[in-house]
Amino acid sequence: MDKETTRQQKVARQIQKDLAEIIRLRGMAAYDGAMLTVSGVKITPDLALAKVYVSIFPSSKAVDVMEQLGEETSRLRGELGRRVSKQLRIVPELVFYLDDSLDYVEHIDELLKK
Repeated sequence: MDKETTRQQKVARQIQKDLAEIIRLRGMAAYDGAMLTVSGVKITPDLALAKVYVSIFPSSKAVDVMEQLGEETSRLRGELGRRVSKQLRIVPELVFYLDDSLDYVEHIDELLKK
């Protein structure tokens, strides 16, 4: 059974909040006018790796934005490190995943309208 500890949940919430703020401060222009939302963060038990789920609107820009996030990972991690250095000894590695649940909801919506 893979149950997250309270510490994992707290760290994940903090990372989600801080990354969302970092991305918000960069603005939509930094991501070619796409709107990014950090929809969730899952962190490994050793707190060394954070899986960051982002939803991107419009979804047509998702591939480009995900590529850009991949290129900026170390910069984003550095910025995150400055924010969480008081709370965390090590700043987790960041891996970005596309959260396409909104697209799924939209698709179901379209199917139901038929």
